[in-house]
Amino acid sequence: MISTLYNMKTFIQNETSQKIIFIGIIILCLTPFVSSPIALALGILLVIFIGNPFEKKVHQYIHLLLQISIVGLGFGLKLNEALQAGKTGFTLTVISIFTVMTLGYFLGKVFKLDKQLSYLLSVGTAICGGSAIAATSPIIKPTTKQISLALAIVFTLNSVALFVYPFIGHILHLTQEQFGLWCAVGIHDTSSVVGAASKYGDEALKIATTVKLARALWIIPVSIITMFIFKSKGSKIKIPWFIGWFIFAILLNTYFPFFDNFSSVVTVAAKSGLNVTLFLIGSTLSLQTLKTIGLKPLAVALILWITISIGSLLYIMN
Repeated sequence: MISTLYNMKTFIQNETSQKIIFIGIIILCLTPFVSSPIALALGILLVIFIGNPFEKKVHQYIHLLLQISIVGLGFGLKLNEALQAGKTGFTLTVISIFTVMTLGYFLGKVFKLDKQLSYLLSVGTAICGGSAIAATSPIIKPTTKQISLALAIVFTLNSVALFVYPFIGHILHLTQEQFGLWCAVGIHDTSSVVGAASKYGDEALKIATTVKLARALWIIPVSIITMFIFKSKGSKIKIPWFIGWFIFAILLNTYFPFFDNFSSVVTVAAKSGLNVTLFLIGSTLSLQTLKTIGLKPLAVALILWITISIGSLLYIMN
């Protein structure tokens, strides 16, 4: 018995074995047996008990795979559906972004946070999590520690949202449309938005994806305003170009009947790709990362997230 446990421990500590387990879980996430929340949980459990053998490379794969998966989901939408969803979420998007950015400014003052860190938490909550943080960082020039802290908090809250939102949605008997819209507004990152919505239903997924990507385009005007706030000259704005490919996929699926033959296959593959993305995100949330989160930044982020979650839910239900 002891010998067996020792051999198992030795196997797990071996780097080659860790890579085999890591790749094996990725393959498992591609199957219908693993949902989005489970994929995320597997990533978190893996990094806690075994570690991440691809820690240095995983971040670049997360962004690439997420973008490919989002474009794939475009083949499951028609143009009229996308326009209707975008129209439905426009007013709520404008209200929520303005509210969160304003509240974030005052909370930063109250909790005496650095201006850059407060801004990163606000823009990450208001628009699209890590993508918004990455887009505004070159403009406001925060320290590496501030960027890492903001990302750690956002990814942690995203992980919580992926489990909490569907649970609350079922308790309140939200419709597919209501839940999809709520996800797009209340959850930070696109990956967790799509993950939670796909757990709830196909209609919720369509609405959540479209509204969230339309919301992500607000990175551009917010980045321009940020330049004036921080008086930053010569800064480059990172435009989320993959959204254009998402729109192109919708147009192909709408106007070319040929794509109807395999649109369902592409959509299924995109959902599987999203599960792998969430697993990779989970594998970045180590205990060491979580220990770096301070109480004041976490309190600000929580207040912002709870405000936008409850406020948008009340708006949608009424």
